[in-house]
Amino acid sequence: MFFIAGIAIAVFIEFLLISKKNKTDSDKIMTVWIFLIAVHLFLFYLLYSEEIYNYSYLLGVEVPIPLLHGVLLYLYVGSMTNQLPKNRKLLWLHFIPTLLSFGYMSLFFFGLPATDKIFVFRNDGVGFESFILVQSIAINCSGIAYVIWSSLLLRKHKRNILNQFSDIEKINLDWLYKLTVGLGVIWIIVIFIGGPYIFIAVVVFVFVIGFFGNRQGSVFNSNYLQIVENEVQKEKYAKSGLKDDHSVQLYIELNCLMQEEEVYKDKEISIGELASRLKVHPNYLSQVINEREEKNFYDFVNSYRVEEFKRLIAIPKNQNLTLLALAYDCGFNSKSSFNRYFKKVIGQTPSQYFTILTQEQEA
Repeated sequence: MFFIAGIAIAVFIEFLLISKKNKTDSDKIMTVWIFLIAVHLFLFYLLYSEEIYNYSYLLGVEVPIPLLHGVLLYLYVGSMTNQLPKNRKLLWLHFIPTLLSFGYMSLFFFGLPATDKIFVFRNDGVGFESFILVQSIAINCSGIAYVIWSSLLLRKHKRNILNQFSDIEKINLDWLYKLTVGLGVIWIIVIFIGGPYIFIAVVVFVFVIGFFGNRQGSVFNSNYLQIVENEVQKEKYAKSGLKDDHSVQLYIELNCLMQEEEVYKDKEISIGELASRLKVHPNYLSQVINEREEKNFYDFVNSYRVEEFKRLIAIPKNQNLTLLALAYDCGFNSKSSFNRYFKKVIGQTPSQYFTILTQEQEA
């Protein structure tokens, strides 16, 4: 019954994905992935209940499928964070192990008489021991490699976000982290426990996708993806076309814009918008901030917001206002981001800072 519930939820999620309009590439990848999960669970259920022996043509169909789960996780994370290779033809290389596995099964197993296939399955793969060993190693290595690879994509993407946005509260990576960690747990069970526990974990994984996927909104808008696509890492700055005198001038203009026009008070300000106002490419502006301030864009803008808050809270007439109201006036977009960043920079919470400030003023 537990497995049937998992299959039903997977089918329901698949229906929602298929019926979704204006599907993105990541939606299409998730649609394929959920379909494979549903098929894999269904085939396991038939095998577990031994019903599959009544449909011997299905025996072995599930064997290549585990090689696809890690690949599809990587493709989904890469698509969501816009980090897939520009040459999409290279992505087909990830499917070579699956094609080799399916090709071997087609040549040496699928064509066997039904009685022979049933005999192989009921006797732990007798006659196919070498293939099973190679397949097992490939599955384990693939699972671990793609979970690690996806984690690295997320880590890199998080750094990119801090170099592009001044407010990251709406950029929620929890969904991708849950998928990556969830599949990582499944591979741990595959390697160290095995048996039906693998598919119990897969059913739980489907529940997680159904629950959190239903709550997940659009993670990134198109403007965000376009900005990240232009991201240049610091190690590439040596090849940058930005000359030193231009860098100095840009740095001066940037600080003038921040101080005189107080653009940091715009809660949604991004490096793309700021670069547009300075009439410069976002990569050059990112380079100037990284090299001359030794900060990412997020820290650079929020440091101005903190200093403005300190200036405002020191004015006696402002001390009748709430700390959060002043924080919003300075450009912070939420209480959590304000408190977290203020303590990171000042070493005290805003309340602690205000208490000490008022004590000093009274003295």
